[in-house]
Amino acid sequence: MHPVPNPVHSALIGLAVADALGVPVEFRSRAELKADPVKGMRAYGTYNQPAGTWSDDSSMAFCIAESVAEGYALKDVAQHFVNWKYDNYWCPHGELFDIGNQTSAAIDRLRELLAAGREEELGVLYSDDPMDNGNGSLMRCIPLLFLIKGKPIDEQFRLIKEISALTHGHIRSAIGCLFYLLIAEQILEGEEKKAAYLAACQQLKRWMQEKEISEVEQAVFAKVLGGEIDLEQEENIESGGYVMHSLEASLWCFLKYEDYASAVLAAVNLGQDTDTTAAITGGLAGLYYGLDLIPEDWINTIARLEDIYELADRVEKAYLRTSAS
Repeated sequence: MHPVPNPVHSALIGLAVADALGVPVEFRSRAELKADPVKGMRAYGTYNQPAGTWSDDSSMAFCIAESVAEGYALKDVAQHFVNWKYDNYWCPHGELFDIGNQTSAAIDRLRELLAAGREEELGVLYSDDPMDNGNGSLMRCIPLLFLIKGKPIDEQFRLIKEISALTHGHIRSAIGCLFYLLIAEQILEGEEKKAAYLAACQQLKRWMQEKEISEVEQAVFAKVLGGEIDLEQEENIESGGYVMHSLEASLWCFLKYEDYASAVLAAVNLGQDTDTTAAITGGLAGLYYGLDLIPEDWINTIARLEDIYELADRVEKAYLRTSAS
């Protein structure tokens, strides 16, 4: 078994550090990064931000973590998202500098629903368009582990689905989050990483069959559920903003490399959506390897580090209370 010390701190810091590694080179191609690979924290670049600046990936994850710490309510998560976009809540330097188009439009909708008192419409799956499957709900979902651990899989999916659907209302995005968190749950229970991945593959395949998830969606997940994503050649791993590409790329990096730094740098150097691929990888890798194995100089560079530690403390207290009850 693989012990997981300080899981909340390890997951949240793992996410933010990896995110910050990717921010300066977002949208650069894989070829460019092979010629000039990221090896540590950089400053400026794509968004002209100082070293250690994390992006919307971490901001939105911290918004969810706040609700987990406070006693989860979907309305609170929606309000935190609105506050992030309009009031710079949980921004690294007090100013929002990166937001996806789908997420931005969805948060405008959330603001309208909250203002109109139409809370019953929050978190309802509302899209049948497979193009509505950016990686925006997957990138932020790691804090949900500390809300859903130990619950029946149907209850886990209900919670995951409603939070995903705040911005990404297609079932594919929600299932992607479920699979990622099933792996994280196995890790939290002490499984080695490949065993955690394989166990989650079996769990999700069984659940998709029981719930009669469409053959289209089952086919979409077939590659990642084959149990051998880590054996794929790099040229078969895509790293753009599509949720399935992000899921496959992050698992490829996490499973293929044997320490936190190597996994998240590999994710960054795949190119394109560098911060998000890295953040998704970093959440799992941080959880698996632990805070002590994340390079200390990277951690110390991170914006609002004390605030993140304080948030993690509060999530941990809520998680321990729930686990003990």
